[in-house]
Formats: sequence, structure tokens, C-alpha cells
Amino acid sequence: MKITFLGTGTSTGIPTIGIDRPVCKSEDTRDVRLRSSILININQKNILIDCSPDFRQQMLENNFSKIDAILITHEHSDHTAGLDDVRPISFKYGKIPLFGKKRVLKKLEKRFDYLFDYSGGYTGSPHVYSNNIKKNTDFKIDDLVFKPISYMHHKLQVFGYRLFNFAYITDLKTIKDKELEKLMNLDCLVLNALRHKEHYSHINLNQALKIIEILKPKTTYLTHIAPDMGFHVETEKFLPKNVYLAYDGLQIEVD
Repeated sequence: MKITFLGTGTSTGIPTIGIDRPVCKSEDTRDVRLRSSILININQKNILIDCSPDFRQQMLENNFSKIDAILITHEHSDHTAGLDDVRPISFKYGKIPLFGKKRVLKKLEKRFDYLFDYSGGYTGSPHVYSNNIKKNTDFKIDDLVFKPISYMHHKLQVFGYRLFNFAYITDLKTIKDKELEKLMNLDCLVLNALRHKEHYSHINLNQALKIIEILKPKTTYLTHIAPDMGFHVETEKFLPKNVYLAYDGLQIEVD
């Protein structure tokens, strides 16, 4: 299984419009962060988690041209606003299954109503079809079994996803013990870590490291990073063994 980090930035990306932080002028390419998303390549399938506003750019920069399924963590724009850009993919390969919580799917069906138009109306529309994910219920994409992980992003419920011994968790603030237990015995964890200071809806770096101490995955990659985190090269100095800052375009292999 290959994981490609299409984007590792927070909702505004880095550089950020109107924000004069030193990292926004960094010459280190690892400090340039599009909105967070990953692509999982397994069994000759490309499975996208979240479809950011930068989706088109991310696909072109990483030389991907096919998506077999899309998993949505929650409805916020930095995780869904790129859905219109699946058009050329759906033209070539047909309707794309879209997985998410019923609440999320309903909001997307309202916001992007033309995506879900099965009447054969406007032929220039991309086409996706909804698949409702229920809490505590695994779901399949062909023979791949995904386990949804439920947690809170401030007051909003979000799903992360586990596939085999890999898990992707973003926009986490609080999580119940029974959900945290679903993340034990991981080979690789991807976890949000917004910045050094406290934040009302995201865990910060220290909080992320405390979760990692509990779960003890073999490796962890931190994502959904804000300008306030500072320079990639400096932040790495705070990280324990086998914990890394992810960066855009990073590819990792997970057994």
C-alpha cells in the first residue's frame, strides 16, 4: 500500500493570504502546504481521502489521473471544495463512489446538487454517488475493509479511517476511549497537529504527541499544519523517534 500526501496544510494553506509569517517566505519546499488530503494506492486502486480545493493541482503535480473512490472526513470546504474537479475523471471512468456520514452527504448533495444528478441532464457534470457510513460499522470498497473512527472537531463529528494497520485522522480535537482503542496496533498513523499553541478545534503538537504515546504506532506522520507551527526543519527537532512531519508530495509504503 502506497500513501501519497497530496496536501498537508490547514484550511488556508501555506503560504497564507494576508499572513506575514516567516514560514510563508520559506525557500524549503516542505514548507509549502496545500490543503490536507491523501491518496491511497492499493490493489491497483486509487482511493482519495478528502477532496480539497487544491485537488486539481494536487493530481497534476503527482501525476495521478484516476480515482476509484472518495472518502470524506467531514463537510468543511478545505476537505470538500475540490469535488467539481473530479469531472474529467468521471468522464473517463464513470460515476465515482463517495463515502461519508449521512449528515455530510446531505450537505454535499445540497451544495453540489449537480454532482448527484442521475437524470442524465447536464452531460458536462461530474458524477458521484453516495454511500452512507454508519458509526461502528465497517464498510467495503471491493475487498478492502475500512473502519470508521469517530471523534469531535470542536462540536462537529468527524470520521477518520483505518485500513489494515494504517489510519488517517485529521481535524481531531477530542476522542472517546472506545474510538481511540480502534487505533491500537498500527504500523502507520497520520494525525493532525495544527501548531504549538492550544486551539479550540484542533489538537496542537504536544497533544498529538500524547496521543502517539498512548497508541504507540510504529511510525506517525503529522499533517494539517498551520503557519504558526513554524519551519519544517525546526519543528522536526521537537519530534521523538519515528514521528515525522509530513509534507506535500511525500510518498510512503505501508505493509
